[in-house]
Amino acid sequence: MNKTFACALAAVSLFAATGAADAKGCIKGAIVGGVAGHFAGHHGLLGAAAGCAVGHHEANKPANNQPTTTGSAPGSAPK
Repeated sequence: MNKTFACALAAVSLFAATGAADAKGCIKGAIVGGVAGHFAGHHGLLGAAAGCAVGHHEANKPANNQPTTTGSAPGSAPK
């Protein structure tokens, strides 16, 4: 009993120590991946994990490709 309680306490403290997660795209990817994994040989959990990773990557893609200002004059085109 004490061992079970200690393990549960350790798990809760690890989750409490982490910061807030940015799950942008993960939920949608996990749903799609879970369904696809289920129909592709009953691997729903594996599909959900992969779908979450891909969905998160795709959701952050446009944010990484935003143009940055380099101090050039307004209206001038890059060469």
